[in-house]
Amino acid sequence: MTLCPTLDHVVVNVHQRMDEAADTFRRLGFTLTPRGTHSLGSINHLAMFGTDYLELIGLPPDATGRQDLLTWPLGLNGLVWGTEDAGETQRELTAAGVHCHPWGEFTRPVDLPGGSRDAVFRTVRLANEATTAGRLYFCQHLTRDLVWRDEWRHHANGTVGVSAAIIAARDPARLGGLFARMFGTSAVASIEGGMRLAVGLTRFDVLHPDAVTARFGTAVTVPDDRPETMAALVLRTTSLAAARSAIQVPGVRAACNSLIVPPRETFGVTLAFET
Repeated sequence: MTLCPTLDHVVVNVHQRMDEAADTFRRLGFTLTPRGTHSLGSINHLAMFGTDYLELIGLPPDATGRQDLLTWPLGLNGLVWGTEDAGETQRELTAAGVHCHPWGEFTRPVDLPGGSRDAVFRTVRLANEATTAGRLYFCQHLTRDLVWRDEWRHHANGTVGVSAAIIAARDPARLGGLFARMFGTSAVASIEGGMRLAVGLTRFDVLHPDAVTARFGTAVTVPDDRPETMAALVLRTTSLAAARSAIQVPGVRAACNSLIVPPRETFGVTLAFET
């Protein structure tokens, strides 16, 4: 494989509870973009960072499209890498024996002082059977200036990027092998308790549930009925003191130079803030 993208964004599925989720993530200290409506029928808010972002995705109560979102549980549901050419990415994945869907295009209006413009995206999504953990896909931004706007990149909790995504897996080597086919064997390494994919500034740790519990303790939830689960995000903050002051939800605990927010306060994903 010659794919060498960086993390584009991570996705937290909030089903039809977007108002509640947006309020929660604001109380976690994030600045959120205005609500967006995709041409596919889903809605979102974004927390924009330096080179990546966190997306809250859901459905309006009367939605008829994107019902697939309701088949996934609440919580961290998507890991999305960037691409400059969705078609070429699709061809490379197929050549590597990675089952993916044909690339598709969708839009989202963005209201700006000078009027509304459409943000345009092309995505290539792996087949659902690739992992029970959630959705894995690639995103090409055709209008980056409508997404990475400076007024949306400043957060009271000091977050500047995603350091790591943690996936709990009963057989870490299975997903590690998929990542090796996607990004090349040199991008994947064995670590204590599992496997690690490192691309750009972000690592993707696939760990046995025991290793996840050892790291996060009771602040993480690993379901017994799923072989693989996207369990936690590690976020880079410029200041733990700023994060501690900005986070206005219960259950936050300090551990190993980090602040950890349990999934019951975050719509199902453990959040760890580290400098």
